[in-house]
Amino acid sequence: MDGEDELVSSMPVRYSNKLSLHVHQFPLLTRPLQVPPSAAASGKRIAARIKPKVRKLEVHVPADTRPEVWNHQRGYDLGAAQLADDREKNQEQKRERDEESRLTDVRMRSEQIAQKGVYLLGIVRDGELHLHPISETHQFRPTLTYLDVLSRKHRHHAADSDSDSDGGPPPDPDEPPPVVVKKEKKPTVGETREVHVSARKMADDKTGQLAQLSTVRREMLAAIRADEDEAWQNLEYLDATTMESEEAFENLFSQNREELTCTSDMTSFLRTIDGL
Repeated sequence: MDGEDELVSSMPVRYSNKLSLHVHQFPLLTRPLQVPPSAAASGKRIAARIKPKVRKLEVHVPADTRPEVWNHQRGYDLGAAQLADDREKNQEQKRERDEESRLTDVRMRSEQIAQKGVYLLGIVRDGELHLHPISETHQFRPTLTYLDVLSRKHRHHAADSDSDSDGGPPPDPDEPPPVVVKKEKKPTVGETREVHVSARKMADDKTGQLAQLSTVRREMLAAIRADEDEAWQNLEYLDATTMESEEAFENLFSQNREELTCTSDMTSFLRTIDGL
């Protein structure tokens, strides 16, 4: 604080860590996270589930099925692809009979964001600043993995059409294309050819880079495998207007009136800051 700055006011600071508080960000969402009116009229609600070991969360928001913004035929095509994708990954959910092959919700999956330092939520209430630490930060984006299933289906249809025209079997998309080897003309007897031979030695740094890439690739494959192997656990999504949400909000405020005494000085505090 400069010498000319004037202290306007001061307030007590209270600290609480009663909850495991998360921050959920929806950077691609253009409206509040709520059920569309058309879905709310039919009794639809937001659902959620979690994979606690890999720290993944999913929020399922019912789709807005009004005719002016929704293509019902396309919804059935995408719903069938989503159902096939769930079965492939052993994460099929219980559905109503009339919803088995229809896309009914928009799924948003989280990616945990690393926190630099300690994040705190601050709320001013009754002239006091209440602080609560944030344990995790997640960003949610729509998950469209069922489009891969739909794309494979279209490729198989195209391959079947080509096989009908030429009579040959359809190519396997997972196999590499065949390599055509061009035969060279054999030299005649008595003909001489000049051949240049050079030897190359891989540098140690390049070998280290390849080993590092191999390690990163194994870690990525292990993370993907762990994600696919862990089963989803259903959660109950409670809106901000519910009684349970109001009770959780009250737990953010500290009820302890004990005054703390600072035992450190400015020098010891500055020494704990990296880079100073």
